[in-house]
Amino acid sequence: MAGELSRRLTSIFLRDTSSRRPVFGNLETFQTDPHWRDLILFHEYFHGDSGAGVGASHQTGWTGVVTKLMQQSGETREQKKDPALARAGLH
Repeated sequence: MAGELSRRLTSIFLRDTSSRRPVFGNLETFQTDPHWRDLILFHEYFHGDSGAGVGASHQTGWTGVVTKLMQQSGETREQKKDPALARAGLH
């Protein structure tokens, strides 16, 4: 259950198969401009159907926890690639 919640929360901020981030909605500058597309905003609220960020974007609030989930997800992925890292406690 925790893994699925983590996957759903982080997917709002990660690029999909079309290289678009749901958090940016239809804001083309954030979706395509190389100077903006990797500047992730952590909004207060998200559109329930599209995942687009709404509400304040200057406050991380509860969405700051997503950065920790992304870190843990990356560490788990790396450990699966190289089991020696997991055994050694390195990530």
